[in-house]
Amino acid sequence: MKQVFKSSCPLNCWDSCGFDVTVENQKVIKVDGDKEHPITKGKICGRGRMLETKTNSPERLTVPLKKVNGVFQEISWEQALNEIAEKMDNIRNEFGPTAVLHSHDYSNNGLLKNLDKRFFRHFGGVTQLVGSICWGSGIEAQTWDFGNSYSHSPEDIKNSKHVVIWGRNVARTNMHLFQALQEVMKSGAKIIVIDPIYNATAKIAHKYISIKPGMDGLLAIGIMKYLISENMQDLSFIENHTVGFADLIDLLNQFSFDEIVTNTEISYEDLKQLAEVYYDGPTSTYIGLGMQRYANGGNTIRLIDALVAVSGNIGIPGGGANFGNLQVGQKFAHSELASLEQNAVIREFTMMEQGEKIIKAKNPEIKMIFVTCGNPLTQVPNTNKVRQAFSSVNTLVVVDHFLTDTAKVADYVLPTTTVFEEEDIYYASMYHHYVNYGAKLVEPPGEAKSDLWIWTQLAERLGFGEVFDYSIDEFLEMGLSLLKEHGITLERLKKEKRLPLPVYDVPWNSGDFLTPSGKFEFTSSYAEEKGMNGKPQYILPKESKLSNPALASKYPYQLLSIHPLRSNHSQHYHLIEGLQSVKIELSEDIASEKRIDEGDEVMIFNDRGKLTGTAKIMKKAHPKTINVDEGQWQQFGGSVNQLTPDENSDNGLGSVLYDCLVNIVKVN
Repeated sequence: MKQVFKSSCPLNCWDSCGFDVTVENQKVIKVDGDKEHPITKGKICGRGRMLETKTNSPERLTVPLKKVNGVFQEISWEQALNEIAEKMDNIRNEFGPTAVLHSHDYSNNGLLKNLDKRFFRHFGGVTQLVGSICWGSGIEAQTWDFGNSYSHSPEDIKNSKHVVIWGRNVARTNMHLFQALQEVMKSGAKIIVIDPIYNATAKIAHKYISIKPGMDGLLAIGIMKYLISENMQDLSFIENHTVGFADLIDLLNQFSFDEIVTNTEISYEDLKQLAEVYYDGPTSTYIGLGMQRYANGGNTIRLIDALVAVSGNIGIPGGGANFGNLQVGQKFAHSELASLEQNAVIREFTMMEQGEKIIKAKNPEIKMIFVTCGNPLTQVPNTNKVRQAFSSVNTLVVVDHFLTDTAKVADYVLPTTTVFEEEDIYYASMYHHYVNYGAKLVEPPGEAKSDLWIWTQLAERLGFGEVFDYSIDEFLEMGLSLLKEHGITLERLKKEKRLPLPVYDVPWNSGDFLTPSGKFEFTSSYAEEKGMNGKPQYILPKESKLSNPALASKYPYQLLSIHPLRSNHSQHYHLIEGLQSVKIELSEDIASEKRIDEGDEVMIFNDRGKLTGTAKIMKKAHPKTINVDEGQWQQFGGSVNQLTPDENSDNGLGSVLYDCLVNIVKVN
């Protein structure tokens, strides 16, 4: 008998879609969009639909694996957990808990995913990762400027006269915003796209502006310089609600329009038109993740924030500097779930530098790595160094659904459940404010177990089982405890399936900010408290003709690595035959210069690595630009991260993936 259940997408993306999941004979047979969901309205992307294929794949891991003499053997859970717990206990006693590294990412959402932190807190501590490869620079930047990273509600775009999509291909990564753009265009809103690549979002826009990669902050400087020179700034907002404006003026005065136009490689007329768009508000700005993945990434987002402030588009309907929407996730009791009050010894590595830090770690050295919700040997920059690091430790434990690149080098692989085989609560801190409930719909294959079960079993063996002595409902109620006063309970969420969280539809509309000054800070006091330069700055990309002409002479082309269309990072490559080859996309000028035709086999390379694939020529891409979608598995050609740098961005909490120069040759 077929039954349809309401559920939610767990993939860590902008949209957090509602699902209708069809189950027959204890098997998920179809995943559709929930037409009753107030935001996603029945529309879901191919990545969400792939969760049925993922759940039912014959390649799923179904029993624990242990590597013996280089070959995986199936073992019992009892043996796996006993051996892992014994190793952890010995390491803790001999070297201290920080000799264990917890390597994680955010590949799958879910309130109960926070219980990994609870486990390691009570273990006594751990070496943990901070920052984010994905969006860390931008979140930190907006924290400096506003005190937090909040976005306007999806419905507020209807109040916008102009919408600027800056470095964000919403057609690929945020499909419900793409639909909203199409709707507001019918009402007369004008859409402007700024991006180095002419993408599907640019195709529907009224205006597309091609910008040199890494120069977005300089463009923001140019627009602000024009606004102020023409007395088009919002003086009332600046005088009453900001601090540090004089420091911003000092920065703007360091640049001429000729220099700005030359280095951004856009025309003065386009710069002027953008200034007029910001002046003629309300203008909303939707900021992408790519432009903050440079050595100047944090300051790039800060300069765009400053532009939105100078033009008077903060705190008004139809405005906003929309990047993250952390007010959503902050409604949950993460601290209680994670036992952050528990005393523990913590050492921190940035997510980007974990390979380098593992290799160089002393007092103590890293003896064990525990990987959850991630595939670092594909996703972490400078893959070759990460592989060296992960292969150097005594014990590597990976929790996953499949034998990923990371799992293949592990000593133990523990099979875990998919979204439809476990119960949890889902949300996204990027776009909309609805929290979704997902029930357990089917039994997992073989002996696959939930992350919660794994933590509970290990905790019992390590002497703190009582901190996991809660039912799933009790843990979920713990996570929802801050929302009781708003009438949001687990009972109600189970019944209604999705509920709106109490957030600001128009952040900062009171004129009060969460910064130390209570104002928008062009000069950040929070940054200064951290010992960093809080003034607005312009920093060049690290790998560019302007900052390193010798390197640019050797490697003259900018490498981007955008999100794949059909896979959430590396999760679906092994399930979709059409993805299982490397495609190297290049701008038309490179193809002409190197005499490369579509379909040629080519190799891109730099001092960090090389990658071979099939050439595809991009129409209207910015000159000297190459793209390879991130996430490719080693068995299908290898990850683009073999070429990307593993350093930290300017504010220390983001990656510099896009700050990457390469050369290209035909292979034959």
